[in-house]
Amino acid sequence: MEITELTVHELIDKMQRKELTSTQITKSYIDRMKEKEPDVKAFVTTLEEQAIEQAKEIDQKKEAGEITGRYAGIPIGIKDNMCTKGIKTTCSSHMLENFVSPYDATVVDKLNKENIINLGKLNMDEFAMGSSTEYSYFKKTSNPWNLNKVPGGSSGGSAAAVAANMVPWALGSDTGGSIRLPASFCGVVGLKPTYGLVSRYGLVAFASSLDQIGPITKDVEDAAILLNLISGHDEKDTTSVNYEKKDYTAKLKEDIKGKKIGVPKEFFGDGINQEVKENLEKAIKTYQSLGAQIEEFSLDIAQYALATYYIIACAEASSNLGRFDGIRYGYRAKEFGSLKELYKKSRSEGFGAEVKRRIILGTYVLSSGYYDAYYKKAQQVRTLVMKEFDKGFEKYDVILTPTSPAVAFDIGSKSNNPLEMYLSDICTVSVNIAGLPGISIPCGVNKEGMPIGMQLIGNKFEEEKLLNMAYAFEQVTKFRENYQPQFIR
Repeated sequence: MEITELTVHELIDKMQRKELTSTQITKSYIDRMKEKEPDVKAFVTTLEEQAIEQAKEIDQKKEAGEITGRYAGIPIGIKDNMCTKGIKTTCSSHMLENFVSPYDATVVDKLNKENIINLGKLNMDEFAMGSSTEYSYFKKTSNPWNLNKVPGGSSGGSAAAVAANMVPWALGSDTGGSIRLPASFCGVVGLKPTYGLVSRYGLVAFASSLDQIGPITKDVEDAAILLNLISGHDEKDTTSVNYEKKDYTAKLKEDIKGKKIGVPKEFFGDGINQEVKENLEKAIKTYQSLGAQIEEFSLDIAQYALATYYIIACAEASSNLGRFDGIRYGYRAKEFGSLKELYKKSRSEGFGAEVKRRIILGTYVLSSGYYDAYYKKAQQVRTLVMKEFDKGFEKYDVILTPTSPAVAFDIGSKSNNPLEMYLSDICTVSVNIAGLPGISIPCGVNKEGMPIGMQLIGNKFEEEKLLNMAYAFEQVTKFRENYQPQFIR
């Protein structure tokens, strides 16, 4: 097996047995990146020379006993909306095309302290607004399974890079499904943690009450390891929860016999692709064979989740993106006659069409006369969604749904139809509205060989239970052993 096909926990085992060095691993990934990046287009910024130098230094310090960390020398890719000191953080936008952050995001700082090597910043939908990674200012990322298909979004670069074995794991961010949807489309694992479990300090804000950083990995065990590394309370983030620190690998391999899985019938109705349904039904039978108890129930408030999400998300985006005014930092129009014209031209030229669409929608729902009818009402529905999930978790350990109503679609097929694009998030947004953890794991492929994702939703701060349920399924189905990206043109 090639070095780049190994999971992180397999790489760590080989490093500890001195079968591999950090330099060998890093060089292998850089070679793979050079081979596949022209087709996949997952990176905005690559750091090959810096990564090799860092790997050599880590190997020397390990040899001298100066570094003993278990993860030292493992490479990673980071979504380009997380601040990295001295390295461009563009959010895949013309607005921040040349922005170099003066500080590291908390998650990046934590990785640096473990001597994990940053291979580069990964492509995304501009300011994380999109479901396909077609709204990047720089390039459209392709799905490694079929280069004519989208990788999902907004963390499409992260998922595509992991699926193409250009990075062993990556960080993404999830506002309404932006980790789980690309994980589903690219046949990898994507975990959206409980809101507040992972610090958002240094994450460029889209919708502050919904955004959450999380792992995209080759398997569930790697997701648990990366969550261990990035989770924890952060005084710099007022939404960070001071919750007990856990080892998310500790209960990973426990028996799931007797665990209760709720299946909401609303997530299997009209609009869900037949092949997706069939694969989810097989997954449910797999869980039954492992001794889990399955029960169908109603989560009827879910039908309002998509509208609620887009009102709240756009309202918060309108507020958050007001800081990009052509004065403080970011893109500035070259010609203007007044302050008002400076604002107008800088934002018109600096933001892409989808970002502008959401800012306008957000400004509208916050405006006088419409605030009560839209934004206030959406927040009330949000409370109802939370209560509905609370009722569900009184009975069930996890809730099982599709990650997406369909598999990855053709590049360009939905980019001019915003409403159809927004419907891609219909199975994932309720998790963000309620602040819950959710994971997407592969559960099969369709007739064209494109991956299908299954979503498991857990109660707040019960990631270890969620990961245990995902791990049990993964060990039986062995998706990575049976299917690999084909890079079909």
